[in-house]
Amino acid sequence: MYLNQKGGHPFMWHPCAECTTTIRFIEAGSLHIQSPTPEVFSYSSFEQLEQILSSTLQIGDFPVSCRAKGSRLVTPVLAASVLLEQLKSRQAIDFIQNGVMTSHLQPIFNIQDNSLFANEALLRAADQTIPMSPGLLFSTASKMGLHSRLDQRAREEAIRATHLVGGTQKTFINFLPSTIYNPEYCLRHTFEIVERYNVDPSRLVFEVVETEKIEDVNHLKHVFEQYKKQGIQVALDDVGAGFSTLDMLSLLQPDYVKIDRAFISNCDTVAENEAFLRKARHLTKEMGIQILAEGIERQEELELCRELGFDFGQGYLLGHPAPYSELAKAQ
Repeated sequence: MYLNQKGGHPFMWHPCAECTTTIRFIEAGSLHIQSPTPEVFSYSSFEQLEQILSSTLQIGDFPVSCRAKGSRLVTPVLAASVLLEQLKSRQAIDFIQNGVMTSHLQPIFNIQDNSLFANEALLRAADQTIPMSPGLLFSTASKMGLHSRLDQRAREEAIRATHLVGGTQKTFINFLPSTIYNPEYCLRHTFEIVERYNVDPSRLVFEVVETEKIEDVNHLKHVFEQYKKQGIQVALDDVGAGFSTLDMLSLLQPDYVKIDRAFISNCDTVAENEAFLRKARHLTKEMGIQILAEGIERQEELELCRELGFDFGQGYLLGHPAPYSELAKAQ
């Protein structure tokens, strides 16, 4: 239950359409094609349905729907090409909607005193034998209109892992601003989860993935404001060249900036990378923003970032992602 900041009265979050988008598949039934001469084809497997759709597309991309045998279950009317693409991605779609997920945690260290500062939560399949990479899941979600749903599930798993691991370290949680249509409304679900698991909001840092090629800076500012009202910190991820993103720091006022790993890689030997890191450290220091180096894989990279005054570091040199259950046992 989320507390209204103004009146203090609790109210429940109700999901919007984007968060509850569901794609259903009917494995055996009939395909109804709304062509100039409507046709109906029976099928008994997904493979047979794909064959019928492929043949249909040779004539035209007509609206189609599926109906189950012996029931009233009917799928929404879609273009034949869209339904075929959904069918080809059905394993990933089913996993996004119903699969068992978990969080792996990668350590983030204070590189000035070598203490563990935080962990970044990374979405994974709970069953490690299931071949569902995060890249596949998020690209499928983006194409199929399931991004809000997957982003919401990932946030919940990260908050749950934070609760179960315990301790006082912070958790960095990725999010996509484009999945948050109305911050006051869409984020209620996140705040309810924080309360449900009794996680101190100050332990959470929500970071914009890839700084997401931000197009609507004012929208992101509004999202950040809603997080900060709840005592949650915010970060910009993958900040990189051109300073197009750094120019937004004064407007967005993030608590942390994570520098793109492309500039960390070989920063001790590539002059342009070192120059960028110096500039980024100078600007963030002036603005009171803490800075983190991502993708540290070599001791020389770590030493240069430490010398430049970076606050935090993350990468395989410092620690690989591990199931949160392993960290919970170690506490």
